[in-house]
Amino acid sequence: MSCQKSLKSSQQSIPSYTSITVTGAPSENIDEAVDNEVVFEFGGPLGVTAMMIGFPPLMYYLWGCLNFYGGAIVSPLNLDLWKQIIDGAYPTWHATTIYILFALFQLFLAYAMPGPIVQGAPVPSLKGRKLDYLCNGLTSWYVSLIVSFVLHVYGWFRLTEVIDEFGRLMTAAIMTAFTLTIVVYVVTVATNKQHRMSGYLMYDLFMGAPLNPRIRHVDLKMFVEVRITWVLLFYITASAAVKQYELFGYVSAPMWFMVLAHFLYANACMKGEECIPTTWDMTYEKFGFMLIFWNLAGVPFTYCYSTLYLHISSLNNNKPLEHSPGFTVFCYALLLIGYYIWDTANSQKNRFRMIMNGTYIPRHSFPQLPWGTLENPTFIKTQHGNLLLTGGWWGIARKIHYTADLIMAFAWAFITGFETIIPFFYPIFFVIVLIHRVSRDMHRCARKYGKDWEEYCKKVPYIFIPGIY
Repeated sequence: MSCQKSLKSSQQSIPSYTSITVTGAPSENIDEAVDNEVVFEFGGPLGVTAMMIGFPPLMYYLWGCLNFYGGAIVSPLNLDLWKQIIDGAYPTWHATTIYILFALFQLFLAYAMPGPIVQGAPVPSLKGRKLDYLCNGLTSWYVSLIVSFVLHVYGWFRLTEVIDEFGRLMTAAIMTAFTLTIVVYVVTVATNKQHRMSGYLMYDLFMGAPLNPRIRHVDLKMFVEVRITWVLLFYITASAAVKQYELFGYVSAPMWFMVLAHFLYANACMKGEECIPTTWDMTYEKFGFMLIFWNLAGVPFTYCYSTLYLHISSLNNNKPLEHSPGFTVFCYALLLIGYYIWDTANSQKNRFRMIMNGTYIPRHSFPQLPWGTLENPTFIKTQHGNLLLTGGWWGIARKIHYTADLIMAFAWAFITGFETIIPFFYPIFFVIVLIHRVSRDMHRCARKYGKDWEEYCKKVPYIFIPGIY
């Protein structure tokens, strides 16, 4: 059976594919088995314990090398380094209040702002029930930008405080993440709402106890993944840009690059928020240290190393870092190419899924890029009941969106030059994360789809790079 296109209106061309009924093995049994299976990842209980203990010191160490040594890699046993870190990152009520008020304001917006309600994928533990998600990220994002602009202009809260208080804000984020991890775990177990528990305390703290924790209609997983992470990352970069302007009277091309990069990423998450409810994170991942810490603290305070280096470099050299016009244009082009592939690939896949589920909502949020919606895609009908997209970008490589994400990540690092490796932490770490994520996804899909997955891999043989791998 092929997909057929229909027009919803003369002004708006929206693909509407015929519904497909697939017979075969009952998918509910397979989904429930996968959903309930405890698979030890990240080295099991010992591995996750090491990560919970090791991540905060690593974040402080890399920040200390940037902030106090200009990006030079100094010995982690250097006592002077840690004295400076303690002094620069010691928690204060001021910094903690800034972080907590920011988080609470984002929570208020997630609760109160208007937006479409989108159904997620069937949840096996809820007998296949689909949860509703209020997707008001875009309106919340624009309100956040307007409010922060007003606060800055009238001097009620200067944006430069974010970069000035970076170390202490990072400490506030780390403390909040650990506290929330413990509170969520204790409340979940006390109310007997835990799911897929391993029986190992540290592992269950890391992976989480609840599957779909909510405060009324606000899904906490989607909230921390979108509203805190990328919004805060953008504000760190915007703060550094404003600081550079106040100090030198202009914003350099590399700093503008980072503002553009982080704005595009945050904006894309907001404008495409309705695609998130059907993702693996929402349907399978639990709400524990892995998601809480990394979204509240890890991403915003480590993915910003390129911004921090540009900021520190300008202070140390008394002028902003600049590159040759050719190299600068190369970095901008790399960013925009990566962004185009990433944005349109994610749009193609998620809109195809939503159209097939009857949940697609046409939106005109900025920017809407060409080829973001496939009009007549090819796909494989599985006996499980799901459809494996083989059209558009997804006929070129199975994880083309990760390839594009990596292109952007390396562009973020390239714009800083090659004097220090610290800005390359994000792309290098991302490669490691993707290797684990893809191997896990391949194993899950092979079990879930069986021979249909083998057929899919034959049709789309490459994972990341067409013709290579």
